[in-house]
Amino acid sequence: MKKYFLFLVLALVAFASCEKNEEEEEVYDPQKVGVVGEWYSSGENVAALLVYIGVDSIYAKFNTDNTYLVESFADGAKTTMTGTYVQTKPATGTIWTIELNQNSPTTLTSEGIFQIDAAVSPATMNYEVAQTEPAITGVTPPTGAGGFGSTSAGAYGVMNVQKYKKIDK
Repeated sequence: MKKYFLFLVLALVAFASCEKNEEEEEVYDPQKVGVVGEWYSSGENVAALLVYIGVDSIYAKFNTDNTYLVESFADGAKTTMTGTYVQTKPATGTIWTIELNQNSPTTLTSEGIFQIDAAVSPATMNYEVAQTEPAITGVTPPTGAGGFGSTSAGAYGVMNVQKYKKIDK
């Protein structure tokens, strides 16, 4: 009987040591993972340039394998965009750079910046990108040095800044 009890205790200890601490699973650190995760934007958080063309909400999922899926909704119709991305952590500050290589529904490249505030719950993200390939006359991407509102050297002000909330699961 003592053998079975000892085996049961060892099994429980082994099982308990394999479980993750619940707090470890809940901690989100944007300085480690950047844009990775699921994000949602609607209402006043949608960039004014997108509202102008009828977009009322956006869902974005950035995967750890550097693929993404973005669904935008305009007048009840959904547009799905997929591709790959490369994000670069800043040497100083908290504004990351991002390059998106879209492969569907059309092929294009966009470049820009994002900044995540994880001090609030859910975390929020400011996000600004501009299409660079094929080039659009007069459009240049925002830069970390220029900050948010720096698309085309500030010509659009903050009209191209998208605000997202992180979807916590």
